[in-house]
Parts: sequence; structure tokens; C-alpha cells
Amino acid sequence: QVQLVESGGGLVQAGGSLKLSCARSGRTSNTYAMGWFRQGPGKEREFVAAINWSGSGRYYADSVKGRFTISRDIAKNTVYLQMNSLKPEDTAVYYCAVDLSGGSNWNPLRDYEYDYWGPGTEVIVSS
Repeated sequence: QVQLVESGGGLVQAGGSLKLSCARSGRTSNTYAMGWFRQGPGKEREFVAAINWSGSGRYYADSVKGRFTISRDIAKNTVYLQMNSLKPEDTAVYYCAVDLSGGSNWNPLRDYEYDYWGPGTEVIVSS
């Protein structure tokens, strides 16, 4: 079993910054990648960013490129999402997820690639 707990969400004004953290515990021996998704009010869950645990690749949704940065600390089993220049449309519940195995056709944008999910942390960006 793997447990994920997000933190760092909150209320911020447009143009501001937040840094989300996702701490992982439990089974930590295998990690292929970790990702961030979000679900805004009345919207479907969407991909935000992902990182290969080896550090070989970082992936971003077009809507956040240049504003968000994903990183990880292997020793702490933690993944981060630095969010700058926040916009009201970034308002959502943000979820982190872990993919344990990857695969030849791995696509970080597909939520079904991921094996475990955190409960989410809410980000509200006011205009």
C-alpha cells in the first residue's frame, strides 16, 4: 500500500504563488513517476504535471507551462509543485498520484496510468 498526502493549498490572489507538497509513505520501493492533476469547480479532472522518479523527464499541461514547476526529493519521498503567476482559472482541488510501474506506452497525461492517489488539497485563486 502507498499513502499520499498533499499539503500547501490555500487562498491566494491572482499573480501570487503557492508551493504544493505531496509526501509519500508506505511501499516506496518502486516508483516510476509521480504526477499532479486538478479538478476545478464543475470541471473534469485534468493533468497538470508529472515527473519521472529518475528525473529523466518532466511533463506539463500547456495551460501551466512556464508558470508551474514540478520537482521531487527522493530522500524525502516527496514531490512538489511550485505554482507561480496563478490565475483564477487555476482554482481547483489538486491531487498527486504515483505510478509504480510505467510501461512501454506510458503516457503521463492519462490518469489511469497512476496507481495511488492522495485526497487532494484545495487551491483558490481570487481575482
